[in-house]
Amino acid sequence: MKDLRNFKGEKMLHRADDINSSFWAYDSENLSKDRQLCLLDNVQFIYELALAQLELQSLGAKFEMTNGLREFSLLGAIDEEKLLKRLAYFKYVRGNPTDYFKIIQNNRTKSVNQYLTHWIYPYKGKFHPQMVRALLNIIGLEPGETVLDPFIGSGTTAVEAELLGVNCIGFDISPLCVLQSRVKTESIDVLPQIIEWKEEIQKAMSLPLFNSAGKTLDEVISSIPGEKEQNFYKMAKMVAISDNARRGREFNNAFLKNLELMFSSVSDYAKIVQKLNLKLGLIDIKTGDSRALPLENESIDGIITSPPYSIALDYVSNDAHALEELGYDLSEIREEFVGVRGKGEKRIDLYNQDIKKSLEEMHRVLKPHRYAAIIIGNAMYLGKEVKTTEFIIDYCEKIGFRLVKNIDKIIFGLYNIMQKENILIFQKI
Repeated sequence: MKDLRNFKGEKMLHRADDINSSFWAYDSENLSKDRQLCLLDNVQFIYELALAQLELQSLGAKFEMTNGLREFSLLGAIDEEKLLKRLAYFKYVRGNPTDYFKIIQNNRTKSVNQYLTHWIYPYKGKFHPQMVRALLNIIGLEPGETVLDPFIGSGTTAVEAELLGVNCIGFDISPLCVLQSRVKTESIDVLPQIIEWKEEIQKAMSLPLFNSAGKTLDEVISSIPGEKEQNFYKMAKMVAISDNARRGREFNNAFLKNLELMFSSVSDYAKIVQKLNLKLGLIDIKTGDSRALPLENESIDGIITSPPYSIALDYVSNDAHALEELGYDLSEIREEFVGVRGKGEKRIDLYNQDIKKSLEEMHRVLKPHRYAAIIIGNAMYLGKEVKTTEFIIDYCEKIGFRLVKNIDKIIFGLYNIMQKENILIFQKI
């Protein structure tokens, strides 16, 4: 990572403009051949501008920003082809579209950040994929190296690492998170086999309870021999259950509609890999505890993660319908989650204890001089602001991390309990 500490603006504030959900962000009509570096149209916030400059620096580019703040003069680069292959916040380099600009054209949703398989399952508190791609660049992860996300959540780190050829190890205490993360990254490996089961699955949905062979949907899914193929259809069912529970949509219609979208999204993934000749990173996602990582000391090249905002979001209650469908007892699984145990001040104490153990584990497994990016925010609880960001900075510095960068980032949709979060970049001393 080059000159990261020299970047101006340790703490960035944002403009609170709403992001339009239309596809203007992917507009290819405005590609100008005479411009050297231009930001994607959906880049609106100061923190994004900060990350865009940091990733240019980290990838060895020398540049100057123009007065319009959307275009840059490229003064030189160690490897311009690398800029085209890796940049997250730029539409093109010297008139040539970046790989990322081509990737985000493959979006079956109305949300800017839900391209390829990112949209699968409505998980609250998701990363922005664009931000994760930039952070992979900023902390200097190269193809073949390994990034760890000990709170893998919806799998955003895994998908973006896979696209950049970076290996990813992910853990989560939630079996629902593990399932969706695997489906998003593994389905591309078995797309032909998944399609082979499509007709049988559709037959199972042709009648409310039984198809002509007398098999229910669950029985057909259980009969699929391959784990990755079976997981794909399990996830399709979870998405439909979520649509029914959250939006009141009829299950069968939701299942069949989302199933088609999932087929299309995985197919898009396979096509873009072939089109861009991508060598995908290796992904290993397992159920596991961030407080006791089953990894050797100093075995990880970088970390990108966001500890659960459990004080702000009750992940067990939020996904209760899906967890129960997977066969889990909510009262039992609640005791295993970080941040949802206890009540009142005790809940905060338990959360802090769990976060301490998780940070110690991150420090243990990270190689010396490498970087950990942690996205976290302060939440309102019992009428008070819980200073989680300050707590993490203080404890990380006590155990041997050095804070390199602290960038403020706005949060949408949680204004009653959280207004911003911080992108913290630490280096292991």
